[in-house]
Amino acid sequence: MDLLSEFAETFTIYSLCEYAVTLEFDDEIAAKTLDRIVRFNTQLNEHPFDGFRTTVPAYTTLSVFFDPIQVMQSSQLRGINCFQRVSDYLKELRYMPGKTAAYPSNAVTIPICYGGEFGPDLDEVAHRNGLTPAEVVQQHSTALYHVYLIGFTPGFPYLGGLPQQLATPRKPTPRPLVPHGSVGIAGKQTGIYPQDTPGGWQIIGRTPLPLFDATNRPPARLKAGDQVVFQPISPEQFYTNS
Repeated sequence: MDLLSEFAETFTIYSLCEYAVTLEFDDEIAAKTLDRIVRFNTQLNEHPFDGFRTTVPAYTTLSVFFDPIQVMQSSQLRGINCFQRVSDYLKELRYMPGKTAAYPSNAVTIPICYGGEFGPDLDEVAHRNGLTPAEVVQQHSTALYHVYLIGFTPGFPYLGGLPQQLATPRKPTPRPLVPHGSVGIAGKQTGIYPQDTPGGWQIIGRTPLPLFDATNRPPARLKAGDQVVFQPISPEQFYTNS
């Protein structure tokens, strides 16, 4: 095996639809899988093929969207159909020099006011896990999280890295309205609601930091691969920063 083959990224490619393919990197949701996805996504966005539109990272996959007409008209790509042309390009991209360079990511501190009117489910999360509310806050605010994907609503980050002792099921009946900025727990994940929406996550706090603004470029504050830490603040600090 030559050096390039040894360090080439591995994934399985399948057709998602007539204008997209999905690359599956692993069947395990883990930080190492996220690292592989984000690195290859960076590589692709730095070296797009003719007709490339956008990518959507997820827990173990990367979906690649394209313009079928531009793909078929491209002299850069080879193959009898879009799937073959795009797939062959992506396979070749694995061997491009520089693919192991560090990918751009952010370390973001999210201020959060825990409990009370800001976190109506803090006591329930504590009770379910045999902890005090203060212990939940301590564990939640000292963990390092990774953004695995953005979904559900624009800018909603799914964060991995929740301490195992804080894992809590979703609420059996979703709330009709969860205020924007609410920070919740669902299973082994934590997440932040960028907009006022219905939701069934256990709400333990709220941040005054806006996570999505359609007038910004990019509109979402966080992206897959970013690291997040939560910083407890008081209600007074929350309203000062709102």
